Amino acid sequence: MTATELNDKIIEILSKYVFNKKLILNATPDSRLIKDLKINSARVVDIVLDIEDVFEVEIDNKSLEKIKTISDLSSLVNLLITNPES
Repeated sequence: MTATELNDKIIEILSKYVFNKKLILNATPDSRLIKDLKINSARVVDIVLDIEDVFEVEIDNKSLEKIKTISDLSSLVNLLITNPES
């Protein structure tokens, strides 16, 4: 999976949790999940569960705390896909 495909899939997952669709349409890798996309912090857990299911990875709590932006999420998923021991 290319970086673009990975990012597109993550945006697709996030779009289910963004109520104002204009925000997701204008999202960039630096868009912050809670501040910029206005995703409820409780929904971040749902997003992580979706990510884990779709990409067949497991995100630990320590890594979860570091996810602030779309780029953070993409980088983490890429790392977990390419190096499952991380």
